[in-house]
Amino acid sequence: MSTTKTKEEVKDYYGKVLQESSDLKTNACCTGVTYPDYVKEALKLIHDEVHARYYGCGLTIPHALKNCKTLDLGSGAGRDCYILSHLVGEEGQVIGIDMTDEQLEVANRHLEYHQQKFKHKKGNTSFVKGDIENLKEVDLKDDFFDVIVSNCVINLATDKDAVLEEAFRVLKAGGELYFSDVYSDRRVPAELVKDPVLYGECLSGALYWNDFINIAKAAGFADPRAVEWEPITIENAEVQEKVGDIKFYSITYRLFKLKDLEPACEDYGQSVTYLGNLPEATESFVLDSGHTFKTGKETPVCGNTYRMLNESRFRDTFEFRGTMDTHRGIFEGCGESSPMKNATAKKSGNNGGCC
Repeated sequence: MSTTKTKEEVKDYYGKVLQESSDLKTNACCTGVTYPDYVKEALKLIHDEVHARYYGCGLTIPHALKNCKTLDLGSGAGRDCYILSHLVGEEGQVIGIDMTDEQLEVANRHLEYHQQKFKHKKGNTSFVKGDIENLKEVDLKDDFFDVIVSNCVINLATDKDAVLEEAFRVLKAGGELYFSDVYSDRRVPAELVKDPVLYGECLSGALYWNDFINIAKAAGFADPRAVEWEPITIENAEVQEKVGDIKFYSITYRLFKLKDLEPACEDYGQSVTYLGNLPEATESFVLDSGHTFKTGKETPVCGNTYRMLNESRFRDTFEFRGTMDTHRGIFEGCGESSPMKNATAKKSGNNGGCC
């Protein structure tokens, strides 16, 4: 596969072929999402043209964003960046990076509009043209961002390893990559990867789930956590015939930049209690598909989960008990599970094992 050719085809598809989300041939890049109230309020303030050029496959707006420095990989026309702009506030910062001129033109055209809508005295959002596989080219510094998001874009990259390595580089210690993307239940054959329509529709560039886990760990994200997932329906007979028996899923992951996370969920007798002090999540906080923390309820956790909460921007939202001094073996009930095994319906926030 020619990397240069594929990138040019993606640019053409999102810059010239697609003019709005209704032009998509499948729902892979535009799956249904139930938005929480705090996101709905922000969406009401977004310009109609920005809405129309949205091609996401999940909700990539995590909690606790106030004053955060955030980066959107493949920001397109800027919809998610503008939601983030509203949520991080005037003292936060949002940078969107995209390689498609037509998308960037739409995003930049509405900077002042959104600044006024959000009642910001100064702008906190900017868009740059660049390749998410090489953030150094646009001078994005090491250890800078609190949060990185991406919405149905990494599958379009020709070097997924480089994207995750670059994200790890520019994140602060304790920072988080929170993103939704398309994954397959098996490796996509090379002849389908070469198909420009299948690639542009976010299908044939999708990673096999298990390959993604290995790539994420190699980049430094030792314990990837799936937040939610749902199957993608291909409501196009021609496209369905091409992909055959391959099944695709939209999955939201969160990856924390933390040194020396363990390869398994280990028990140190630790527990956490959610304080309920996030205004967008007063009753409970969802870390991933295996962890929903009820306000005021003490919950046993493995060492990795303890550290994800204690060494990130969530530290002030929990009360922590225990240390890493005494190891008690594997955390009971834990075990890495594939979203593919149970992805017949959207799933999130289940109490249970650690992974």
